[in-house]
Amino acid sequence: MRLRGRGPRAAPSSSSGAGDARRLAPPGRNPFVHELRLSALQKAQVAFMTLTLFPIRLLFAAFMMLLAWPLALVASLGPPDKEPEQPMALWRKVVDFLLKAIMRTMWFAGGFHRVAVKGRQALPAEAAILTLAPHSSYFDAIPVTMTMSSIVMKAESRDIPIWGTLIRYIRPVFVSRSDQDSRRKTVEEIKRRAQSDGKWPQIMIFPEGTCTNRTCLITFKPGAFIPGVPVQPVVLRYPNKLDTITWTWQGPGALKILWLTLCQFQNQVEIEFLPVYCPSEEEKRNPALYASNVRRVMAKALGVSVTDYTFEDCQLALAEGQLRLPADTCLLEFARLVRGLGLKPENLEKDLDRYSESARMKRGEKIGLAEFAAYLEVPVSDALEDMFSLFDESGDSEIDLREYVVALSVVCRPSQTLATIQLAFKMYGSPEDSSIDETSLSCILKTALGVSELTVTDLFQAIDQQEKGRITFDDFCRFAEMYPDFAEDYLYPDQTHFDNCAQTPPAATPNGFCIDFSPENSDFGRKNFCKKVD
Repeated sequence: MRLRGRGPRAAPSSSSGAGDARRLAPPGRNPFVHELRLSALQKAQVAFMTLTLFPIRLLFAAFMMLLAWPLALVASLGPPDKEPEQPMALWRKVVDFLLKAIMRTMWFAGGFHRVAVKGRQALPAEAAILTLAPHSSYFDAIPVTMTMSSIVMKAESRDIPIWGTLIRYIRPVFVSRSDQDSRRKTVEEIKRRAQSDGKWPQIMIFPEGTCTNRTCLITFKPGAFIPGVPVQPVVLRYPNKLDTITWTWQGPGALKILWLTLCQFQNQVEIEFLPVYCPSEEEKRNPALYASNVRRVMAKALGVSVTDYTFEDCQLALAEGQLRLPADTCLLEFARLVRGLGLKPENLEKDLDRYSESARMKRGEKIGLAEFAAYLEVPVSDALEDMFSLFDESGDSEIDLREYVVALSVVCRPSQTLATIQLAFKMYGSPEDSSIDETSLSCILKTALGVSELTVTDLFQAIDQQEKGRITFDDFCRFAEMYPDFAEDYLYPDQTHFDNCAQTPPAATPNGFCIDFSPENSDFGRKNFCKKVD
């Protein structure tokens, strides 16, 4: 199973005037994985800084927050939903200036000596919403503190000592987990502020809805674009030699990122304000199209690709199980294409047995694209061709249906490793005892991991203790029980390490501090992609 390059396709043009767009392409790396490896010299630097500058920086940053707290407390007194006074009182201007200075001093003390700002920040009357991307770390709070713009926060954060007071000062839009109608109310509040002719502070929103490693821009949530008002795209860059900033779902944890970043001599961040994007009438009616076109503008400015990976793909990338997906897996792309065909994994799971029985009856006989479309009961389309090409490793325009079923089983139930393996043994096994040989095991595991190359000889020999040249599912189960970490030990001992990978931020705040507030019953982003995707 592997990604195969395909030529660019013509994209339907949008009336938004976004210009020619590149075809949606999978990124070269899993956007939810960040591997941080330090050289011997860098480790020595971290050790030196840990004993010298790190504690000073940490204490100074805490002191700056304590210094800012009484100012924020006084300035945030009064009803939170009251419209800000216009023009701003002199004393509030002084407090705003002092808080910005204190926050900038805090970042400077933390090693962010250079914060480069490019472009011009639009006035609230010009663009009430600022969309920031890529979102990769809690250090993305730097532009928030520099502009004192409002953000979208979970309601529980306002009760955090000191931090909650600082948050209330910027008049955020709170989302409550206990209120089932909170998301709709959040969108209505954003609409109200956006249509106030600049009376409210601008709202900064991270439309990706989760942290990535900045190698691409994943699908934008439509919440920021539902009001249908002009937005100003803002792109973030961290041009540092060593990337200690990125805090993704698989990689160094929050505390380690903080420690390593404060142990650098200096850190750089670039904030670029792009021209205000005014939506067309078509985009006002279709927030998903609006979000997609803004994303393309930002991707062009960053020089990265766009992909339809979403926050939900994190669950697949980090699913607990004995076969943890490697960083270069094709299964994220496969899951994206499944959704692009209008197929929902949660609905397909109940049909896995039927699919596997049909594939088993083929006994390895390969099928073409037309038969594959009939099998899935979908028309031939670009998305189907892309999915077909994932399994067409030889380029003969034929695939083994069993590989599709194995991949689908992983996507539908990523944590149930043995269930997928058992299903594969039924399809690949001999009619007599459902046993398989080494070649079949290699094909099964390559597909289950979404990789094109995998050596299974050592694993097969370890399972085949009696040297029969074939193994059964019972043999595999017994071995998995004895060696639960068999994948790390036998399949990729040198390439992939998962000992400290799974760092899962709280589910309620998937991107650190700007939760997704798109209405759950909304169709935005779930419609056919033909109008917004190349």
